[in-house]
Amino acid sequence: MNALTRQESRMHNPSTATSMAPAQAMPANNDQVAPCASAVMPAYNEVATIANITEVVLAQRPVRELIIVDDCSTDGTWEVLQALADQHPKIALYRHEVNRGKGAALRTGIEHATSDIVLVQDADLEYDPSEYYRLLGPILAGKADVVYGSRFLGGGAHRVLYYWHSLGNRFLTELSNMLTDLNLTDMETCYKAFRRELIQGIAIEENRFGFEPEITAKVSQKRARVYEVPISYYGRTYEDGKKIGWRDGFRAIWCIAKYNLRR
Repeated sequence: MNALTRQESRMHNPSTATSMAPAQAMPANNDQVAPCASAVMPAYNEVATIANITEVVLAQRPVRELIIVDDCSTDGTWEVLQALADQHPKIALYRHEVNRGKGAALRTGIEHATSDIVLVQDADLEYDPSEYYRLLGPILAGKADVVYGSRFLGGGAHRVLYYWHSLGNRFLTELSNMLTDLNLTDMETCYKAFRRELIQGIAIEENRFGFEPEITAKVSQKRARVYEVPISYYGRTYEDGKKIGWRDGFRAIWCIAKYNLRR
């Protein structure tokens, strides 16, 4: 059996990608942004949320295509996704035949992106796709190559949850900042947007949640213009299906050292 199976509701041709819009004022909502983005969404055992989040993402005007990579789900997520792909021409659907992790799923999805901007979307409901315009604005205005959505800058609703998770995120961000010389407030955020040429030119090595410190290190080494924007955050509990744990925190420390000190 192949390591990757593919289902697309239509074929995507890079030559048909919408050209990057000329520099413009920052948009105030998604309706002011023309279709220009490939949303890449890894999914693993998210049957409770996958249909909802897919419909919400597809409803956003900036989304030209939604690339979903099912990472060998066993709870019915794949079956739901197949039905959704049959209904929506913007969906490009892929599946890993063995579970490989978020980073591996993002690697697959980013490889197949054809739009001018690539943004990362989780398959749960922690982040709000109606705020895509915040991520896209600095790139469309010609000011940024990469935009991070920060849960700690304020300006949006923020569910109050785990103190130690918050402290851990801030610690990892500070450690990353020391080595990248970037002044980020939320390195571990899911919401990241990239110019496609930049992100497709970076070799992603991490298979799990180490993607976040790895990509931050490699973006800094490319001297990319990095912006941060405030976003809302509707965090979920482990009972709700949250997957990241303390082991991933230790791996993040290793990745921060590995990808910043290795030249």
